[in-house]
Amino acid sequence: MEFYQAFLTLTLVHLLGAASPGPDFVMVSQQSLVHGRRAGLLVSLGIALGLSVHIIYSSVGLATVISESSAILTVMKYLAAAYLIYLGWKGIRSKASVGDDEQQADIKPRSAGKLISMGFVCNALNPKAPLYFLSVFTLVLSPDMPIIELALLGAWMMFIQMVWFGSVALVLSKPSVQAKFKKVGHWVDRVLGSVMLVFGLKLLFTSTTK
Repeated sequence: MEFYQAFLTLTLVHLLGAASPGPDFVMVSQQSLVHGRRAGLLVSLGIALGLSVHIIYSSVGLATVISESSAILTVMKYLAAAYLIYLGWKGIRSKASVGDDEQQADIKPRSAGKLISMGFVCNALNPKAPLYFLSVFTLVLSPDMPIIELALLGAWMMFIQMVWFGSVALVLSKPSVQAKFKKVGHWVDRVLGSVMLVFGLKLLFTSTTK
Protein backbone atom coordinates (compact mmCIF):
# COMPACT_ATOMS: atom_id res chain seq x y z
CA MET A 1 0.00 0.00 0.00
CA GLU A 2 1.32 3.45 -0.93
CA PHE A 3 2.07 5.84 1.91
CA TYR A 4 -0.76 8.24 1.13
CA GLN A 5 -3.23 5.34 0.95
CA ALA A 6 -1.93 3.97 4.26
CA PHE A 7 -2.20 7.47 5.74
CA LEU A 8 -5.83 7.95 4.71
CA THR A 9 -6.87 4.42 5.71
CA LEU A 10 -5.17 4.66 9.09
CA THR A 11 -6.71 8.10 9.72
CA LEU A 12 -10.24 6.83 9.12
CA VAL A 13 -9.81 3.60 11.07
CA HIS A 14 -8.10 5.23 14.04
CA LEU A 15 -10.60 8.08 14.25
CA LEU A 16 -13.37 5.51 14.58
CA GLY A 17 -11.32 3.56 17.09
CA ALA A 18 -10.51 6.62 19.21
CA ALA A 19 -14.13 7.80 19.21
CA SER A 20 -15.54 4.48 20.40
CA PRO A 21 -16.55 4.57 24.10
CA GLY A 22 -14.15 2.91 26.49
CA PRO A 23 -12.09 3.43 29.66
CA ASP A 24 -10.01 6.19 28.02
CA PHE A 25 -13.14 8.19 27.20
CA VAL A 26 -14.56 7.73 30.69
CA MET A 27 -11.30 8.83 32.31
CA VAL A 28 -11.03 11.99 30.19
CA SER A 29 -14.69 12.82 30.85
CA GLN A 30 -14.31 12.30 34.58
CA GLN A 31 -11.18 14.40 34.92
CA SER A 32 -12.53 17.19 32.70
CA LEU A 33 -15.90 17.46 34.42
CA VAL A 34 -14.66 17.18 37.98
CA HIS A 35 -11.16 18.63 37.87
CA GLY A 36 -11.26 20.95 34.86
CA ARG A 37 -9.55 21.58 31.55
CA ARG A 38 -5.97 21.12 32.73
CA ALA A 39 -6.67 17.68 34.15
CA GLY A 40 -8.59 16.58 31.06
CA LEU A 41 -5.88 17.74 28.65
CA LEU A 42 -3.05 16.17 30.65
CA VAL A 43 -4.85 12.84 30.88
CA SER A 44 -5.49 13.08 27.13
CA LEU A 45 -1.76 13.61 26.58
CA GLY A 46 -1.02 10.55 28.70
CA ILE A 47 -3.44 8.45 26.66
CA ALA A 48 -1.81 9.61 23.43
CA LEU A 49 1.64 8.79 24.80
CA GLY A 50 0.36 5.38 25.88
CA LEU A 51 -0.18 4.57 22.23
CA SER A 52 3.59 4.67 21.73
CA VAL A 53 3.89 1.38 23.62
CA HIS A 54 1.54 -0.39 21.20
CA ILE A 55 3.02 1.32 18.16
CA ILE A 56 6.58 0.29 19.06
CA TYR A 57 5.88 -3.38 19.66
CA SER A 58 3.60 -3.55 16.63
CA SER A 59 6.23 -1.97 14.38
CA VAL A 60 8.81 -4.58 15.34
CA GLY A 61 6.41 -7.46 14.78
CA LEU A 62 5.63 -8.31 18.41
CA ALA A 63 1.91 -7.66 18.11
CA THR A 64 1.40 -11.14 16.68
CA VAL A 65 3.40 -12.74 19.50
CA ILE A 66 1.51 -10.82 22.18
CA SER A 67 -1.91 -11.41 20.64
CA GLU A 68 -1.19 -15.15 20.42
CA SER A 69 0.23 -15.45 23.94
CA SER A 70 -2.51 -16.17 26.46
CA ALA A 71 -0.04 -15.69 29.32
CA ILE A 72 0.94 -12.15 28.27
CA LEU A 73 -2.66 -11.15 27.56
CA THR A 74 -3.78 -12.59 30.89
CA VAL A 75 -1.17 -10.57 32.79
CA MET A 76 -2.17 -7.43 30.89
CA LYS A 77 -5.82 -8.17 31.58
CA TYR A 78 -5.37 -8.50 35.33
CA LEU A 79 -3.16 -5.42 35.58
CA ALA A 80 -5.60 -3.33 33.54
CA ALA A 81 -8.63 -4.67 35.43
CA ALA A 82 -7.00 -3.95 38.79
CA TYR A 83 -6.14 -0.41 37.71
CA LEU A 84 -9.64 0.33 36.42
CA ILE A 85 -11.26 -1.15 39.53
CA TYR A 86 -8.95 0.97 41.70
CA LEU A 87 -9.86 4.16 39.81
CA GLY A 88 -13.55 3.23 39.86
CA TRP A 89 -13.52 2.60 43.60
CA LYS A 90 -11.84 5.95 44.21
CA GLY A 91 -14.54 7.65 42.14
CA ILE A 92 -17.37 5.88 43.94
CA ARG A 93 -15.97 7.03 47.30
CA SER A 94 -15.88 10.66 46.16
CA LYS A 95 -17.40 13.05 48.70
CA ALA A 96 -19.09 16.39 48.28
CA SER A 97 -16.82 19.41 48.70
CA VAL A 98 -17.33 21.39 51.87
CA GLY A 99 -16.73 25.08 52.40
CA ASP A 100 -16.84 28.03 50.08
CA ASP A 101 -15.11 28.60 46.76
CA GLU A 102 -12.01 30.04 48.46
CA GLN A 103 -11.59 26.90 50.51
CA GLN A 104 -12.08 24.73 47.47
CA ALA A 105 -9.52 26.79 45.56
CA ASP A 106 -6.95 25.91 48.23
CA ILE A 107 -7.20 22.22 47.32
CA LYS A 108 -3.91 21.25 45.71
CA PRO A 109 -4.43 20.07 42.11
CA ARG A 110 -2.92 16.81 40.96
CA SER A 111 0.54 17.10 39.49
CA ALA A 112 1.01 17.05 35.72
CA GLY A 113 3.09 13.88 36.03
CA LYS A 114 0.38 12.04 37.92
CA LEU A 115 -2.35 13.04 35.47
CA ILE A 116 -0.26 12.09 32.43
CA SER A 117 0.70 8.77 34.02
CA MET A 118 -2.97 8.00 34.72
CA GLY A 119 -3.82 8.33 31.04
CA PHE A 120 -0.64 6.52 29.96
CA VAL A 121 -1.24 3.48 32.16
CA CYS A 122 -4.94 3.30 31.24
CA ASN A 123 -4.08 3.09 27.55
CA ALA A 124 -0.83 1.11 27.70
CA LEU A 125 -2.37 -1.72 29.75
CA ASN A 126 -5.37 -2.22 27.47
CA PRO A 127 -5.23 -5.96 26.64
CA LYS A 128 -7.40 -5.42 23.55
CA ALA A 129 -4.81 -3.10 22.01
CA PRO A 130 -2.47 -5.79 20.60
CA LEU A 131 -5.28 -7.27 18.48
CA TYR A 132 -6.38 -3.81 17.36
CA PHE A 133 -2.89 -2.71 16.38
CA LEU A 134 -2.16 -6.05 14.75
CA SER A 135 -5.19 -5.64 12.51
CA VAL A 136 -4.46 -1.97 11.77
CA PHE A 137 -0.78 -2.51 11.01
CA THR A 138 -1.53 -5.57 8.90
CA LEU A 139 -4.05 -3.51 6.97
CA VAL A 140 -1.86 -0.49 6.20
CA LEU A 141 1.76 -1.60 6.44
CA SER A 142 3.98 -3.35 3.94
CA PRO A 143 7.20 -5.23 4.80
CA ASP A 144 9.33 -2.79 2.82
CA MET A 145 7.88 0.40 4.36
CA PRO A 146 10.73 2.75 5.36
CA ILE A 147 11.19 3.32 9.07
CA ILE A 148 10.59 7.05 8.65
CA GLU A 149 7.16 6.41 7.14
CA LEU A 150 6.36 3.99 9.94
CA ALA A 151 7.40 6.61 12.50
CA LEU A 152 5.25 9.25 10.80
CA LEU A 153 2.20 6.98 10.83
CA GLY A 154 2.76 6.17 14.50
CA ALA A 155 3.13 9.84 15.39
CA TRP A 156 -0.02 10.61 13.39
CA MET A 157 -2.01 8.04 15.36
CA MET A 158 -0.86 9.64 18.60
CA PHE A 159 -1.81 13.07 17.26
CA ILE A 160 -5.30 11.85 16.30
CA GLN A 161 -5.73 10.39 19.78
CA MET A 162 -4.63 13.62 21.43
CA VAL A 163 -6.84 15.82 19.24
CA TRP A 164 -9.92 13.67 19.87
CA PHE A 165 -9.59 13.40 23.63
CA GLY A 166 -8.30 16.96 23.89
CA SER A 167 -11.48 18.10 22.14
CA VAL A 168 -13.58 16.08 24.58
CA ALA A 169 -11.71 17.70 27.47
CA LEU A 170 -12.20 21.21 26.08
CA VAL A 171 -15.93 20.72 25.55
CA LEU A 172 -16.56 19.20 28.97
CA SER A 173 -14.45 21.81 30.76
CA LYS A 174 -16.27 24.83 29.30
CA PRO A 175 -17.35 27.29 32.02
CA SER A 176 -21.02 26.78 31.14
CA VAL A 177 -20.66 23.02 31.46
CA GLN A 178 -18.53 23.30 34.59
CA ALA A 179 -21.12 25.57 36.22
CA LYS A 180 -23.81 22.94 35.79
CA PHE A 181 -21.64 20.24 37.30
CA LYS A 182 -19.99 22.31 40.03
CA LYS A 183 -22.45 21.38 42.79
CA VAL A 184 -22.77 17.76 41.71
CA GLY A 185 -19.13 17.06 40.93
CA HIS A 186 -18.96 14.29 43.50
CA TRP A 187 -21.94 12.59 41.87
CA VAL A 188 -20.23 12.82 38.48
CA ASP A 189 -17.18 11.24 40.08
CA ARG A 190 -19.34 8.47 41.56
CA VAL A 191 -21.26 7.73 38.36
CA LEU A 192 -18.19 7.73 36.13
CA GLY A 193 -16.28 5.84 38.80
CA SER A 194 -19.01 3.20 38.69
CA VAL A 195 -18.66 3.00 34.92
CA MET A 196 -14.89 2.59 35.30
CA LEU A 197 -15.48 -0.12 37.89
CA VAL A 198 -17.84 -1.94 35.49
CA PHE A 199 -15.18 -1.77 32.76
CA GLY A 200 -12.65 -3.26 35.16
CA LEU A 201 -14.95 -6.08 36.33
CA LYS A 202 -16.01 -6.84 32.78
CA LEU A 203 -12.40 -7.04 31.72
CA LEU A 204 -11.56 -9.19 34.72
CA PHE A 205 -14.14 -11.81 33.79
CA THR A 206 -13.63 -11.66 30.01
CA SER A 207 -11.54 -14.34 28.39
CA THR A 208 -8.44 -13.15 26.54
CA THR A 209 -8.44 -16.17 24.26
CA LYS A 210 -9.94 -15.96 20.78
